[in-house]
Amino acid sequence: MTRKLMSNRKAPVSGNVRSVVVFVHGYGADGGDLLGLADPLSPHLPDTAFYAPDAPERCTGNPFGFQWFPIPWLDGSSEAAAAAGLEAASADLHAFMDKVIADEGIEADQLALVGFSQGTMMALHVAPRRAAVIGAVVGFSGRLLAPERLESEAVARPPMLLIHGDADEVVLPESLPQAADALVAAGFDVFTHVSKGTGHGIAPDGLSLTLSFLRDHLGY
Repeated sequence: MTRKLMSNRKAPVSGNVRSVVVFVHGYGADGGDLLGLADPLSPHLPDTAFYAPDAPERCTGNPFGFQWFPIPWLDGSSEAAAAAGLEAASADLHAFMDKVIADEGIEADQLALVGFSQGTMMALHVAPRRAAVIGAVVGFSGRLLAPERLESEAVARPPMLLIHGDADEVVLPESLPQAADALVAAGFDVFTHVSKGTGHGIAPDGLSLTLSFLRDHLGY
């Protein structure tokens, strides 16, 4: 049984929904942490609604925030608990996306996921395992989990943009080429960008590329 994810929604500037962007936040944050990105994006994506759900669990390391799954090296959880948490949260995010698609009256390929850190890990895990391919995935400062399972389990291959700061000390920059190599080997179209001098965050150059990528793949 899936858990209902609570989310804020920012309506499209035009008032007409032709596409949706779902932001997937990082460990210890909440949906509101990323929903602010809709402000600079929405004027250029006027027919896009934006959602930013909270992850399903209170964060062990930050009780004021949320987590998609526990992280052993941060909270002392077991690898088994982390793996189980990933699968449970994946089911929750699948169900959330299904509801958004139905509620907004769009097709699967009119929805994009934009993740940050643990949210990128979720996006890269969930999108390839959906029955219908979504429009795009953008992942900031994340990793590809269980790369050895990707090729055998992938049923959908949306285009992906991976962005990472070269000064990231939380999720190391080499996570980007590692993820990209595994995704390309499994048949995905992957675009990458390194933000110079950027730590564990989202820089203006990365956000600008995200906008262009979303416009290209959401029918603008």
